[in-house]
Amino acid sequence: MSATPDSMQALIDSITPQIHEALKSAVETGRWANGERLTPQQLEHSLQAIIAWEARHLPEEQRVGYIDTSGLQKSHCDEPGHTHGAGDSCASEPRPLLWAEQDNATRH
Repeated sequence: MSATPDSMQALIDSITPQIHEALKSAVETGRWANGERLTPQQLEHSLQAIIAWEARHLPEEQRVGYIDTSGLQKSHCDEPGHTHGAGDSCASEPRPLLWAEQDNATRH
């Protein structure tokens, strides 16, 4: 990049596929190619750049964080218009965990 981008959009536009791969590698390893550690701010900005670049250049199934749900079993709760009353759920849906009170003898 010869000129400093004046917006986030200009920055994303200036990312090449090679830069995208270098950013992904840095985020995966926590280090730049020269071995220096990414700072928390660099990690955050790199992730934002990766996500924004992929949203513009890759199909959804190739993007970071994509979860393929095509093989999941569908239920009647997935049907449009299906609702539950306040606090209710279907028998087929998992129930929230309720933790039992622990006494001092069972704590570690």
